[in-house]
Amino acid sequence: MFSQEMYDLGAQPSVIREIFEYGKARKAAIGADKVFDFSLGNPSVPAPPIVNETIKKLCDTMVSTELHGYTSAIGDTGVRQSIADYLNRTHGTHFSSTNFYMTAGAAASLSITFKALTEPDDEIILFAPFFPEYSVFAKAAGATPVIVKCREGDLQIDFAALESAVSTHTKAVVVNSPNNPSGVVLSEETILELCAFLERKQKEYDKPIFLISDEPYRELVYGDVKVPYLTKYYDNTIVCYSFSKSLSLPGDRIGYILVPDEVAHSSEIYKAVCGAGRALGYVCAPSLFQFLIPACLGHTGDISAYQHNRDLLMNAFAEDGFQVAKPDGAFYLFLKSPIADAKAFCEKAKEFELLLVPSDSFGFPGYVRVSYCVATDMIERSLPAFKKLAESYGLV
Repeated sequence: MFSQEMYDLGAQPSVIREIFEYGKARKAAIGADKVFDFSLGNPSVPAPPIVNETIKKLCDTMVSTELHGYTSAIGDTGVRQSIADYLNRTHGTHFSSTNFYMTAGAAASLSITFKALTEPDDEIILFAPFFPEYSVFAKAAGATPVIVKCREGDLQIDFAALESAVSTHTKAVVVNSPNNPSGVVLSEETILELCAFLERKQKEYDKPIFLISDEPYRELVYGDVKVPYLTKYYDNTIVCYSFSKSLSLPGDRIGYILVPDEVAHSSEIYKAVCGAGRALGYVCAPSLFQFLIPACLGHTGDISAYQHNRDLLMNAFAEDGFQVAKPDGAFYLFLKSPIADAKAFCEKAKEFELLLVPSDSFGFPGYVRVSYCVATDMIERSLPAFKKLAESYGLV
């Protein structure tokens, strides 16, 4: 009568969304100021002014049927060329419009890319902790997700574990840096070792292994931290990008897939991307937000607000005795649970109206994600609750 697999997905919603809905109910019951919701990665920093200014300008100057009509399925040529020009200036690359396929955000980029690459018996390696939907997208594409846990402590890649996981069935490896849920940035040393490892395996198996770089948080980094641009390090890199976080546009769904010329069989893979987008029902990325992008390239929301929030929490957690992998980007902290059962720890946190996300669905049990893209005053009000939580476990 219906797909049991799809029913199961719908009947078991995202843990993150469940906690968010619980928070809404608690706020209605006891008051929003008494609930400390760190569940959702919904940017709290407003979009930079140029976003609204450009939208108004587009509405005033473009013909409505063009602004709100279809673009080409692959995206508007001028928009794609503007992205190519920006990346070429920024990273010293040599892309053109023909390397880009516009999408409705990073989720669409990933699901299309997985679908375009996957053949029978393929495996896709996911480094844990990872965004839970990776596994959903991989399975929906017909691939088997293979989970490789990163090192405890710094959450860099564990290459011994990767060696054990990679096989002749490996089609791709997914990296997400800065990372959701940890905020950790993979170091250049780690990237160099990963690329050398993949080069060796390509030769050993006599087949390409693709490196898929999921980059919604690329611009959200603090201090002088460098996020390596992976197409410069490894030829078989495909980039899945979203403007949702950098421009604070999570509900407007705009991003792209980048298939560089250096990728093995690049023209065929680009056509497969087009075919996968068609098969999955993506007609074209939202036209208005495509036309927005050229004027907004290089702009971000106020990243200093996220850094301030991070520092507030990091300092408090250090005083409270919690262990946290230092996040150099994104807007998440990955806090080690003082007990093995992170779900039980999150239930205990609810007694203090703290809403945290257990790490089991991120493939890395024993931790919780704290999303700090929230109002600073909420963080300040939550600190006594975190201290009470730590005291309940004898950490302070």
